[in-house]
Amino acid sequence: MSAAGWQGQRRPQTALALRDPPWVRALLIVLAVTVLLSFLVLPLAVVLMEALRPGLDAYAAALADDNTHHALLITLVAALISVPLNLVFGIAAAWLVTRFRFPGKSLLITLIDLPFSVSPVVVGLALVLLYGAHGWFGAWLVANGVKVVFALPGIVLATIFVTVPFVARELIPLMQAQGREEEEAALVLGANGWQVLRHVTLPNIRIGLLYGVILCNARAMGEFGAVSVVSGHIRGQTVTLPLHVEMLYQEYQTAAAFAVASMLALLALATLLAQHALEALRRPQPPEETSP
Repeated sequence: MSAAGWQGQRRPQTALALRDPPWVRALLIVLAVTVLLSFLVLPLAVVLMEALRPGLDAYAAALADDNTHHALLITLVAALISVPLNLVFGIAAAWLVTRFRFPGKSLLITLIDLPFSVSPVVVGLALVLLYGAHGWFGAWLVANGVKVVFALPGIVLATIFVTVPFVARELIPLMQAQGREEEEAALVLGANGWQVLRHVTLPNIRIGLLYGVILCNARAMGEFGAVSVVSGHIRGQTVTLPLHVEMLYQEYQTAAAFAVASMLALLALATLLAQHALEALRRPQPPEETSP
């Protein structure tokens, strides 16, 4: 029997072997939906229900509080500073890793992934040891009137550290898969490095870049551990939204705590919707059928 005939006979058997029974698919669907509802949807729904249970007036009063406004401002400022810096770093790191060969390349990739494996609390303690009043650079900072720990710069540094990998790790595999043929062609045609980056590289990675920025922003606004260590919990000065929720809950202001937590949940939901929209754009479109 020829190889083509043997493959033609084996193909239906392989398809049948890979076809799961209906009860297996149903069981997996039920299991997945149960886990999602129990650990994701239900907690968020409870937060929204508890936030609205005292009434809309109490909910609006909690969101209109001056401390809540300042916590939101600190959160947005930290995100607005850390996300663009990580955007620039992510593009530069991805370009360096995917387009050049150099000693220590594997070490650089490992260092980019370091915030994934280090506890945020350890990050906060390390920043205190470096920039605190009794830290390595503390004496010089105090002498020059610069305050890092228990101030906004410390919050920004902690946020930058924990969000470093998101843009770079999104771009590195994407740029590796795309290769460098188009960029080399642009260089042959006379384009300089900046023109290649602007007109060839960035358009090819724009969806992945936006995806990494969205994840980085979500992580920046929701960071708690590292920011909690370096902030000092000074209300009206160094408190972000996650810290504000914790302080309200510890003060037994549960209605206000759930109201502010619902704001964070809505921000996370908006991030999820944006992420889903970008994933839809990243899916390859099926080719259009042409009439004979």
